[in-house]
Amino acid sequence: MPWTPNLSVGVEIIDDQHKVWFEKAEKLFEAGRNRQASEYIGELLDFLEDYTKKHFADEEKYMLSIHYPGYAEQKKAHTDFMGQLTKLRNDYNASGGNLLVIMDANQLVIGWLTKHISSMDKKIGEYAKSKN
Repeated sequence: MPWTPNLSVGVEIIDDQHKVWFEKAEKLFEAGRNRQASEYIGELLDFLEDYTKKHFADEEKYMLSIHYPGYAEQKKAHTDFMGQLTKLRNDYNASGGNLLVIMDANQLVIGWLTKHISSMDKKIGEYAKSKN
């Protein structure tokens, strides 16, 4: 599932990072579907884990800079999601690189991200606009 304009938060740095996130997640899904080497999928998982940490850190820094009142809730959601990503990585490793695990993981990740953007991140943009 690609990023679409209706997922725009209205904060350029956050939207740009979300676009990259969706792009890489889509590549992960494609790799699984095309039965590509598990090493490649491992590299993509590494990228997604690292990029997610960076994105969450940047998003949290932005929220603090605008004194966003929902920061604590967002921070908790981010921490929970990083735990899910770690579990997915462990499931992938334990399965010996089973592609079905990766495809399932990708669906979960995209689903979570879409829901998180729609229900939580958009509020950051709305709050930022209300301050201008």
